[in-house]
Amino acid sequence: MATFYLFPFFMPTGKVTAIRAQQRNSQRVSLFIDGEFALGVSLNTLAHERIAVGSEIDEEAWIRLEQVEQADQALQAAARQLEVRPRSVAELRTFLRRKQHPPEAIEHAVTRLTELGLLNDAAFSQVWIENRRSFRPRGTQALRAELQRKGVQRTVIDAALAADPSDPEDERRQAEELARSRLDRYRTCADYLTFQRRLGGFLMRRGYSGEIVHPIISQLWAELSDS
Repeated sequence: MATFYLFPFFMPTGKVTAIRAQQRNSQRVSLFIDGEFALGVSLNTLAHERIAVGSEIDEEAWIRLEQVEQADQALQAAARQLEVRPRSVAELRTFLRRKQHPPEAIEHAVTRLTELGLLNDAAFSQVWIENRRSFRPRGTQALRAELQRKGVQRTVIDAALAADPSDPEDERRQAEELARSRLDRYRTCADYLTFQRRLGGFLMRRGYSGEIVHPIISQLWAELSDS
């Protein structure tokens, strides 16, 4: 993985002689040291390090600046992702690693967003379950598998499912509605075993248990046979 460089290899030291807003990004400024452009940093970094015109920038200050700027960039990138949709902690870490943010900056972003209540696997799991049940019905097994793939711990998933348990009758009804919506694709099956394998497999891949699927398959096959 490439190293995440923010600052130039040569770090000029001296006095900050000007701080100018950047035209393309109102949240960033350009620092000038001894009359020469040195680097651009975010307003957050500027405030955190209390940099003003007249501040002295030595090698130690450069190191702090780079660390704070890396942490801020990781935090801003993570926050933008959460604006699109809720994400699990593991998802966010994976995204930031893929964007080559340093490990320390990633952990800073995760910690800060967790403190702010914007990153919470328990809340994420509840939202995911509610959304799936409302808009893209899935069986409990599928919901569990989806959350596991997103890196949510088993205990958190168990708690979320227990807090919002599925109604067996609702789950059976959803499975039947889903099966009927796909029935035309399978009505030409030559025999029951083929019908069971194909339509039953489809439903079980959606996370519905055999206990729910088998009666539905039998019922629909009987209806097709009588039609």
